[in-house]
Amino acid sequence: MTDAASGSGARATDAPPFDGKAFARGLSLAPGVYRMIAADGSVLYVGKAGALKKRVASYFSNAPRPSRTTAMLAQVARMEVTVTRTEGEALLLENQLIKSLKPRYNVLLRDDKSYPYVLVTQEPWPRLALHRGPRHVPGRYFGPYPGVTAVRETLNMMHKLFRLRSCEDSVFRNRSRPCLQHQIGRCTAPCVGLVPAREYADAVRRATLFLEGRSDDLARELGEAMEAASARLDFEDAARLRDLLTGVRSMQARQYVDGRAAELDVLAVAMQGTQACVLLLAFRDGRNLGTRAFFPRTNGSDNPAEVLAAFVSQYYAEQPPPREIVLDRAIEDVPLLEEAFGAAAGRKVQLRCNVRGERAGYVDLARRNAELSLATELGSQAAQRARMASLQALLGLDAPPGRIECFDISHTMGEATVASCVVFDQEGPVRGQYRRYNIAGIEPGDDYAAMQQALQRRFRRAVEAPGTAGADATGEAASPPPHETARGRRPDAVLPDLLLIDGGAGQVAQARAVLDASGIADQVMVVGVAKGEERRAGHERLLLPDGRELRPGADSPGLQLIQQVRDEAHRFAITGHRGRRQKARNVSRLEDIPGIGPRRRASLLKHFGGLAGLKAAGAEEIAKVEGINEALAGRIYATLHGLQEAVPPGAPPRTT
Repeated sequence: MTDAASGSGARATDAPPFDGKAFARGLSLAPGVYRMIAADGSVLYVGKAGALKKRVASYFSNAPRPSRTTAMLAQVARMEVTVTRTEGEALLLENQLIKSLKPRYNVLLRDDKSYPYVLVTQEPWPRLALHRGPRHVPGRYFGPYPGVTAVRETLNMMHKLFRLRSCEDSVFRNRSRPCLQHQIGRCTAPCVGLVPAREYADAVRRATLFLEGRSDDLARELGEAMEAASARLDFEDAARLRDLLTGVRSMQARQYVDGRAAELDVLAVAMQGTQACVLLLAFRDGRNLGTRAFFPRTNGSDNPAEVLAAFVSQYYAEQPPPREIVLDRAIEDVPLLEEAFGAAAGRKVQLRCNVRGERAGYVDLARRNAELSLATELGSQAAQRARMASLQALLGLDAPPGRIECFDISHTMGEATVASCVVFDQEGPVRGQYRRYNIAGIEPGDDYAAMQQALQRRFRRAVEAPGTAGADATGEAASPPPHETARGRRPDAVLPDLLLIDGGAGQVAQARAVLDASGIADQVMVVGVAKGEERRAGHERLLLPDGRELRPGADSPGLQLIQQVRDEAHRFAITGHRGRRQKARNVSRLEDIPGIGPRRRASLLKHFGGLAGLKAAGAEEIAKVEGINEALAGRIYATLHGLQEAVPPGAPPRTT
């Protein structure tokens, strides 16, 4: 790839306008990516081209163009191009740049949720589980699924059929007897050795065949194994295989498309003005995995085909495409997309529209669901705007807050203290900018110190980098205040309009002290949210900066918004605290003792029935376990009871 640029990086107001025709004349007919850049350096638009010269020149011809395009071109100060070897490379580079630069006039796919997968871990006794987030756990990932419900239904069915473990490794390693999952027939209890390794490996392999969509191969294998078991008069094994085959056949019969097991996605777009919804209806191995609605940021575009094309390009650049993608309308660059998706998937991928038969019915279903989802989203946005307006009036603000942050502290008797920060803007929660802070170096249970530490860490970078230039609603270049709503920008580099503190006067005083010390107290409004009588919802007290105390009541839409933000901060803090606490408890203290390896640790836990039984035992009892001598038993006892020195067997326990 090669890069080229033209124009000034920071054009003065009296500089001549950008000459797009002259710039286009200097380009080649090679494929590549072009970037339109404003005078303040912000990227206006990123596009791909099979022939850069023709594509860029089309923007500056005398042909009629939409008002949105005219407004964009009026802001162009310079352009940059990157030449690629193929159009497929240009498509990939375009998607990468859109994702990283978030241009002002591109349609942007946004989704606050990570996609759910079915995970089969890579270990001696693999685990079958739901997975969301970064794929750092070794193993095979199957998906993505449209929603968590589809994953849970799949897992529920597979645990019944293949009886693979679902427990975490910390539980699996420390079991001394089978759990409830084994008793109800959903696990073969490999944790206590009730299933041979070879039989468990066969179950994993068969589950993988099912997840790969090779149900016919699996059914044929099970039929042959059942006949072989019958021939050797092993009727118990034959009956087990018969039941498994019956379960697989019943799943195969649930739903087919055009009489065969299909692998396809159906996409439909609905629009009202510049608000858009793209609905995905997914089929894998003939099974309908359900629907999922996406609400891309159109950035002023009112063209459904353009929105759908941008969605297809960006979504399947990150997710593995199925063999067939059915669209409710024609889009541009279909051959290019098919070539790029096929190269990434290693097989043919087909994009189709104007379909007939069952597929036409599914397109109609997706279109109607897209319209319904868009209407629901617009209704929720209207309610959100009404609550924002009520909050503005309640707090006496000059304008509705563009960015709200709320902090909360969670711990259990001072253990594993975690602070949460959640972010809301005028569209609702911005989950990608949520943050948690693990609090350390304070007196356990000191909520004031915890709040102070969290706020200092939050606003440190905001003070160093208060914000950058943006654009107003008309698309003109502007220099917004540092607290502007900025989805996609670094959350720690902007300031909120409104800072909510879950707590009373003490926590609010800590927040004000941190803001005063940072020199930003006049830029952020701090409001405390104190619980009302008997902790009843709707009776909260709002502590304002001027010392006033408000009790809006449960009917106030503004208070309802504050409750939503506060409850979300509370939920996010508790989730982080529980995870941190469980992680600390899952790490066995036996692992820190020299001389205790996996085999001795397993023997100890099996002998005493778990860590609780081991802690209740004396040093003499510990020494009776095979492979544990008296000196080692003393070290184990001392470690488990927090003693600084080993306690010899027979000696009375010493306190610290």
